This record gives sequence, structure tokens and C-alpha cells, in this order.
Amino acid sequence: MAHLPTREGSVVRRRIWGAAAVLALLTSLVPVASAQAATDPHRPVPLPLERLFDNRAVSDDARPADADFDGAGGSLSARDLAAAGWTPGRSLAVDGARLTWPRTAPGAPDNVRADGQSVRLRGRGDALAFLVAGTGGEASGTGTVRYRDGSRGAFRLTAPDWRSGPLATKSVALPHINTPGGQLAEKARLYVVTVPLARGREVASVELPRDPGAADLHVFALSVRADAKGWTGTWSASTSGYTAVGPWADRTVRLVVHTSRGGPRVRVRLDNTFAAAPVRIGSATVAVQGAGAGARDEPRRLSFRGSSGTEIPAGAQTFSDPLDFDVPADANLLVSFHLPGPVAAAPVHSQAVQRSYVSGPGDHTADGSPAAYTSTITTWPLLTGVDVGGGPGSVVLLGDSITDGVKSTQDANRRWPNVLATRLLNQSRVPRYGVLNQGISANRVIADRYPGDGVSTDTGGVSALHRLDRDVLAQTSARTVVVFEGINDVRWGASADQVIAGLREIADRSHARGLRAVAATIAPCEGERLCTGAADEQREKVNAYLRGTDDFDAVLDFDAVLRDPAHPARILPAYDSGDHLHPGDAGLAALAESVDLSVLAP
Repeated sequence: MAHLPTREGSVVRRRIWGAAAVLALLTSLVPVASAQAATDPHRPVPLPLERLFDNRAVSDDARPADADFDGAGGSLSARDLAAAGWTPGRSLAVDGARLTWPRTAPGAPDNVRADGQSVRLRGRGDALAFLVAGTGGEASGTGTVRYRDGSRGAFRLTAPDWRSGPLATKSVALPHINTPGGQLAEKARLYVVTVPLARGREVASVELPRDPGAADLHVFALSVRADAKGWTGTWSASTSGYTAVGPWADRTVRLVVHTSRGGPRVRVRLDNTFAAAPVRIGSATVAVQGAGAGARDEPRRLSFRGSSGTEIPAGAQTFSDPLDFDVPADANLLVSFHLPGPVAAAPVHSQAVQRSYVSGPGDHTADGSPAAYTSTITTWPLLTGVDVGGGPGSVVLLGDSITDGVKSTQDANRRWPNVLATRLLNQSRVPRYGVLNQGISANRVIADRYPGDGVSTDTGGVSALHRLDRDVLAQTSARTVVVFEGINDVRWGASADQVIAGLREIADRSHARGLRAVAATIAPCEGERLCTGAADEQREKVNAYLRGTDDFDAVLDFDAVLRDPAHPARILPAYDSGDHLHPGDAGLAALAESVDLSVLAP
């Protein structure tokens, strides 16, 4: 297969098979006559999930024997669920999907043990979202989606164990397990798991997997994750950890974020990722930045389902209502929200490379003046996305500190994703996509830095594999993902084979959702303390795989862009920030300028 040269020595490798073909293969679509499907006497009539509930998972702490989730008397604490904001009938938005916690009292049936039940479901979207947990171990099985046009597709659903599954991918962890003999101080986990759908086809019903055997697969809720039609992501940030903040009480946080493209409407996304308790937002506004914490014009009020504020349950997210607001491209916005109650810890993006502001006491979201904002922060707490109306969709950049912009000039928006966004705005050969920066400093492909639960000083995030659903697949109108990671893996002892396996999984999972998948080779870093000869050997092996693989639709040779031709294991001195690992402004600009924009278009 021929290599296509791009600027600054980048190399692009194109795929023969498109993502749509891969999606069709993975979902195993088979045409079925609609009339036959409607009259098949061997197929059960689809019913709403709640009419199929056959298991009791939640108990009142005073009556733990009323529920038996796992067949051994263990159950979830109703008090713990309420403390997390997961109350009966509560709508929970997680990873772009909306699910409802069962509307039942403690001790009543509240979930289905999967065994081929047929569930009535309607909707079009990119994925099915399941609220699940396994008991007796990880539970996995194959189910079937049936579409209104008579076709069907198979899916594989895996539910991690409620007591031993990974904390990094859980939606919520509860602090106790109820048993007939008393309450145990042991974490119980619940998971939202998504599986791909055939885009554009309306779902009619879902057949759950058959009984997996030794383990039980429990389903609490199920929905179709709808496409974000009419929206383009213009800014985003990944949650990199859950850290101590403030503490803040009756304070207003005013965050400065930089748009990639503009639009006539706006909405913002707030995430309570990794949390154990809800957080209350009293009110929120958006404005174009004037100078510092000052707004150019009067801030505009945001609403949440018609209310001025909202409460975000632990592990969940919220979108503001659409607001008619002229969002300029390539500009700074001020997103302000009032925290009326005490907040001592919060999900954050740690390396904002941008000063934001915190007020003195009171709700100052509507203030155009900067006077009330008396302190600064260099993180982005809670805010994870800004979307604009219209547009062609977004390119998601999944990366580590180089993508995050570490060592770029503070407050100057000189990260390579910013430069790439400007290039997209100033051309007409490909769609002017929004650019979503999902870089996390210290992040790795295959290993978690932050464990995924609890207050921690480590803000390296969970692994790229563990955050892929949240940070890529669930992003607004994502069209293409560019993954530029791996240096932290090899610096900390991972083998090339491990990194390659992780990158291949990212490509496969992205293609299954219909995304174009692009990878970048790992940049050199000789001279940095952990960039040993052994690490460089593994880096080169990963790069050799990327230059020769058909797993990705295209490969950008960022190694070739940054390396010193006279000493290829090092960054070119003109591009080096001084630590031999991170490019400075000039090196980051060179990365963005080297990208052949046509490889970003599906």
C-alpha cells in the first residue's frame, strides 16, 4: 500500500475498508421479513424492561434480607444510592445516554437477570446503553437488536462484577454492601456499558443475552443513545482525576475556555465523573470574554430542563438547555456556575494551561464585571464540554500531555489542537470540524494513573482504553478520532506489544461506532530521565507497527515532524520546550501544520 506524504515529513497510510463496512460486520446485520418477525410464534412478545424485572438488588438498611442481588444474600444499600443521588425514578445522563434508575421501593423487583428476554425499545442512535452489573463474576453474553425495517444485529454485552469489577470504568461506587448478617464496608459498583447500533435504523426491540452460566448479568435500565443532531462540539476537556478543591461554598466559578468553531446556539456539559455524592449547580451563564474575568457583554443565563440550576448525581452529567447565543469561532468564552453548597472535592481537568477565576461569596454568574472574582485557578472543574448549533461534527484528539498543551504558553491557546482548529477554520477543502482536545497529562494507553475512585492527588486519568467511551465515543457529533499516546506507557516499562494491542483496540472500538480512526507515531524524548534506551527501543517498535498497519484509516508521523535529523532519538532543539519530552510552542505548531487535513474527513 502506497504512503502519501504530507507536510513536514508526516506519513499517512489509508485503509481499504471503511468504518461503515466494519460496523456492518460487527453488528452482523441480517434482513428479516417484517411480517414474519411480527408473527413468529417462537419469539416472545417484547415487553418494557420493568415488566420483566425478576430480581431484587436494593434493600433498606434496616431490612437487608428483603433483597438478594447475588444469590448469597448480598444487596445494594438504598441509603447509599440516595446519598449518591440515584433515587427511584431518577433520570441519569451518563456518557451521552439517558437512563432511568428503577422506579421501585427497596426490596421490590428492580432488575432483570439476562436470559434471552425480549425488551420493547424504540429509538435511533449510535449505541445501546445498558445500566448493568454482574454477580458471581464478570458476566458476558451475546444478544440481538431488532430494527423496525426487519433487520437484526448481534451485540456482545459484558457486565463487570459488582464487587470486583474495575473502578476505572464504573459509573458509581457505593460504600457498602448489605447482607443478612450486617453491612459490609465494601464498595459496590454499577456500570453503564454501550454497544454499537446500525446508524439510521430505528430499534424495535432488544433480546438480552442468554444466561451466561456461572455468573448472572443484571440489567437495571436500557436506552438508545440518540445522535446529537444539530450540534457540533467546539470545546472539551477530559476529567483527569477527582481532587480536593477550595473548599468552596456559596462561590461562583468562572472558567475560561477557547472555542474551535462558532455557531448560533450554545449548550454546556457538566460532568460529576468519579464522584460519590451529587453536586448542586445553583445557576450558570455564558459570555464572551472581555479581559480576565470580565465579560465583553452581559452574561446570558443558561437553564437546565427549564430550571436555573440542577443537581448532578454521582457519576452522571448534565447538558444545559439550548440557548440562542452567537458563539464566535477561535475565541474565549466565560462559563460561570454558582456552587451554593459546600464543595471540597470535584472532578477536574488538571492541566488547563489557562487561568480561570473563583469569586468571593455569592452568586456572581450574571456579573459582567470581574470585581467579585478574587482568586484564580489553573484547572477546569466539572465543565467538560461546550457545543454549538449546526456544523459538520467534531474531530476528537485522544492524547497525553503533548496534546494537553503542557509547556505551551499559558493563556495563549497554542496547544497543537488549537492550531489545528485554526487551520480547519481557514480552509474549504474539508468540513470545518470542531476540534475536541481530550488530552490528559501523564495519561497512558493501557494503565490507569488515577484509580477511578476516591479523592486523589494523581490527575493522570484512567487509561485511554478505560476512558474511550466517555472521552471519544460519547463526544458530541464525533466523526474522527486521532490517538497520539504511548510515550508514557513505554517510559514506565510497558512493552511495545502491550501498547500495540491497546492502540489496535482503540481502532477497532472506534470503527465499530462508525468513527474514522487516525493514529500518530510517538515522538522522541531522549534526554528526559525516563526516556532510556530501553524505552526508546519500545517506542520505535510501536512506531514501526503504526507505519505498516492497516488497523487505522491513516497514520500521522509526528515522530518524523519533531525529531532531530542529526540525532533521531531527540526532539529537534528548535522544537524542544527544554525538558526533552514536551515540544514548546514552535514544536506544537509544527505538529498541527503537518497534518494533511483530508485524512480527518470520513
